[in-house]
Amino acid sequence: MTTIDKTATVPVSRGGDHEGPLLEVRDLHVEFHTRDGVAKAVNGVNYSVSAGETLAVLGESGSGKSVTAQAIMGILDMPPGRIPRGEIFFRGQDMLKMSNEERRKIRGRRIAMIFQDALSSLNPVLTVGYQLGEMFRVHQGLSKKAARAKAVELMDKVKIPAASARVDDYPHQFSGGMRQRIMIAMALALEPDLIIADEPTTALDVTVQAQVMDLLAELQREYNMGLILITHDLGVVADVADKIAVMYAGRIVEQAPVHELYKRPAHPYTRGLLDSIPRLDQKGQELYAIKGLPPNLLNVPTGCAFNPRCPKAEDICRTEIPALVPVTERDGGELPGRRSACHFWKETIHG
Repeated sequence: MTTIDKTATVPVSRGGDHEGPLLEVRDLHVEFHTRDGVAKAVNGVNYSVSAGETLAVLGESGSGKSVTAQAIMGILDMPPGRIPRGEIFFRGQDMLKMSNEERRKIRGRRIAMIFQDALSSLNPVLTVGYQLGEMFRVHQGLSKKAARAKAVELMDKVKIPAASARVDDYPHQFSGGMRQRIMIAMALALEPDLIIADEPTTALDVTVQAQVMDLLAELQREYNMGLILITHDLGVVADVADKIAVMYAGRIVEQAPVHELYKRPAHPYTRGLLDSIPRLDQKGQELYAIKGLPPNLLNVPTGCAFNPRCPKAEDICRTEIPALVPVTERDGGELPGRRSACHFWKETIHG
């Protein structure tokens, strides 16, 4: 794939002529230089998402999910953050080779992000209508009146009741679920090709979580957007994701179509995450928890980073980092889209 000269002018358009994924992340590495040493937050991540497709990125806090998203958006704090290696292609253009101005033309217009804490992401002293309208005033040059009308239209789109009456309310006057809908509206304002939703249902109750996820799925179908859904909760993504990438200690340890992963996980960490989901048929039983804690990124264990917590760990797991390899049936038949970074994936998926 052709890379782009850093000094070249990059046209930014919706464009339907590029064949292939909307977004493709290749061998991405992100590290943070601190007083205590270098924290390797992302270590060779590869994934892609196409138009109309939902990729769920799963893992515990500190696994590198959000840092990868921030690198895609170009909002990493640099320094202390640094991207020593990797490529991030959007519609065939490597964003890491673009100037800051060129990336700003993509951010918000073509790729938008929904942050997990809506209350802290919204300005408390400005009305939601003003904040929604700002997207149109800045990017499309609309008047205040026209931008306000667009804000009402967006609030209606995300199903906020009495939008025309509430457009001049402040963020604290909305519930957590309604604030998250406003964040979704802001992300949709310029009809981007791709949305990155970082823990969009955190701190919401189960019923509101379902409503927010249903809304995202409905809007995605309407606009044929790509969606990257970052979460630590496997229960949230079962009905909305097409494929899943499971991250641990800055690496992808398993990739699979969503239903295949739920049915037959091929990595002990994924199995542990699935076993920790509460189930109705296990009422009264103790909830499973993965033993131990995620590793300190300043001092990641040698070999497979999961080995200190893994019930299947052998000597090879403590010395050799497992590659992310294709997963097959017992007879060697291909399992499309399935990969695992485990020395004993065969025993995990077929055992």
